[in-house]
Amino acid sequence: MVEVHRPDSLVLSLLPYAVIAAVAAVDITAGPEVGFLGLVSLGPAFAGLVGGWRRTAAIGALALAACTALAAYDGLLGSRRGTVALASVAGVTAAALVATAMRRRREEELARVRTVAEVAQRVILRQVPRDTGDLQVAVSYTSAVAEARIGGDLYEVITCPAGIRLIVGDVQGKGLGAVESAAVVLGAFREAANEEPALTAVGARIERAVEREGYEERFVTALLAEVNGRHVTLVSYGHPPPLLCHPDGSAEFTGPGHPAPPLGLAGHGADKPETYPLDLPPDAQLFFYTDGITEARDRHGAFYPLQRRAALLRAPDPKAALAALLADVLRHTHGSLQDDAAMLLVRRPARPAAQHNP
Repeated sequence: MVEVHRPDSLVLSLLPYAVIAAVAAVDITAGPEVGFLGLVSLGPAFAGLVGGWRRTAAIGALALAACTALAAYDGLLGSRRGTVALASVAGVTAAALVATAMRRRREEELARVRTVAEVAQRVILRQVPRDTGDLQVAVSYTSAVAEARIGGDLYEVITCPAGIRLIVGDVQGKGLGAVESAAVVLGAFREAANEEPALTAVGARIERAVEREGYEERFVTALLAEVNGRHVTLVSYGHPPPLLCHPDGSAEFTGPGHPAPPLGLAGHGADKPETYPLDLPPDAQLFFYTDGITEARDRHGAFYPLQRRAALLRAPDPKAALAALLADVLRHTHGSLQDDAAMLLVRRPARPAAQHNP
């Protein structure tokens, strides 16, 4: 894991030294009558915010030396005020060392949890082949929480007798419960996609799997697709429609006019899901996504204009196209996402690429 040094970390690193220097300057200027000497202890107090115990101890020693020198300069060395100030610096340093040790222990525990989350992500959201038949496929997952590695958004691409089948979905809710539901959906899809002849039957299998979970308050929006050459079939369960990018550079949202309710809500008497046929000519592409993309807002509350930014998806490499779009979304939101964002790009190049592993 690469450690990123942010500007705020640099400020926190320099803060203890700045405080000690500032207190020393004020004490020398104001004289001993004002009583700033004890404020030197603020240096080691701030030292525990970043770094290890050795750094905290070194700053504590520096503060103790500065307090001793200032007490001697003020003629307070050996007096009650000077002794109290030195004791304050020593006590705050000891407390900072304890706080630093506890913080480092929590950071190590968090690092272990992140490692487990990364392993879980590799199990739940597996790598997809970059070239599948005459298609190019790229995926991207971005968590709205910087420390997180996985959430309730999901995707999968499977080669089966019917062609290429894929799913993109979004579990309602957050936390481990959403991750558990995502795992259930993906497990059911991986099994059904290879066994069921019809895409609607695949959706029915997933629906039953979600119902068996027994979480009545949780549902999953999902979009299933089957690609066989230039023939595409879509089945939507309350999920945002894909963006069809034409060879001439134009783009449009497409999909069933009346999507089925989200998975987990079929028992509410709604209509059965319908299939939607689609033509994917050479040099065209389909962009699947979750609402973390289309519902990304800028500071004025405006949603991300995905259709107007479709030209970003024309980058020669599909993965680079997703990276360019994500960077544009982050610029729109000034660097943060309000929700997790999963993206899947299916491209049918005019000339099929050579087969290779991802």
